[in-house]
Amino acid sequence: MQLGHNAKRESRGQSMQVGLTGSIAVAGAGSIGCYVGGCLALAGKKVTLLARPRLAERVQDRGLMLTGFDGLRAHLPATGIAATADPAEALAQAALVLVTVKSRDTEAMARLIAVHAPPNATVVSLQNGVRNVETLRLGLPRHRVMAGMVPFNVVQSLDEGGTLRMHRATRGTILVAREPAGVAQALDVPHAPVVAHADMQAVQWGKLLLNLNNALNALSGLPLAEQLAMRPWRLLLAAQMQEALACLSAAKIAARGTEGVPLRLVPHILRLPNALFLVIARGMLAIDPSARSSMWEDLTRQRPTEIDVLQGEILNLAERHQIRMPVTRAIVTAVKQAEAAGAGSPGFAPEAIRSAVKAA
Repeated sequence: MQLGHNAKRESRGQSMQVGLTGSIAVAGAGSIGCYVGGCLALAGKKVTLLARPRLAERVQDRGLMLTGFDGLRAHLPATGIAATADPAEALAQAALVLVTVKSRDTEAMARLIAVHAPPNATVVSLQNGVRNVETLRLGLPRHRVMAGMVPFNVVQSLDEGGTLRMHRATRGTILVAREPAGVAQALDVPHAPVVAHADMQAVQWGKLLLNLNNALNALSGLPLAEQLAMRPWRLLLAAQMQEALACLSAAKIAARGTEGVPLRLVPHILRLPNALFLVIARGMLAIDPSARSSMWEDLTRQRPTEIDVLQGEILNLAERHQIRMPVTRAIVTAVKQAEAAGAGSPGFAPEAIRSAVKAA
């Protein structure tokens, strides 16, 4: 299932219409933020990571190791990228601010940007969910705020010697809003390609539908490739997507995938027997064996998940339009119970979730 969006890559010779000659700040640099910021720095951009103190100190001491299933392996020395826990230091000279915090922290990050970033800085949300741009715009009325979407997965670990390693484990092209012109061009670098797209709201809803698997992966405890290769897990994902598509249809919300297959067909493909699925959806399984979802990482690190901005958005639509959502509700309940237990992934089999659906 190859990328098949209708975004046009901006011409390398196109003149940029916004002032993007200053530095780039990555606001809330975790796995995605460090990887994207690291790729920008490798390409010669001036980048500062705004991160938690422990992560910032490690980058200051040892730099970053960037790897990818596409063959990337590059060490970015500490002199090649700045990292700090001080928002004033990170944001004061930024022409571009890439917001990569979890959705629950968006409002707080907007307050920091409002205080410390120049008013002519462009702010790009590279977050999950469909409401972060709205939240940023409310908190940043003087700034230009635009939507973005990161389709790939990044796995964080410590390399030999204690260097932070950010490993891109899945494929995909970052999308950003087409206006203002020049932002996609400024961010487009090797190993983190970026193109402009005309309908980012539809793209964000499309990603939300695909991200419904994050919860299943977190509950299973399995690597993504292994989980998606198992038909019982795919049947649960197909059921979730079918419920979500019914809600979007009732709400007259457009969702657009970045794959070549229309989203309405994805549940049917997921239900195929393994032999057919492995042939037809070969691209879906072009995943590094180590890849797991960010929600699995949240459970493992005993952090709150983003279940409320993923499945929660669908449940809100369902209540508004009086649509039953037994599968989605059972999965949300299971994730919240795992959060409360604080013991990482429960390692469920798909039958455990099906039993919860029947019992509801």
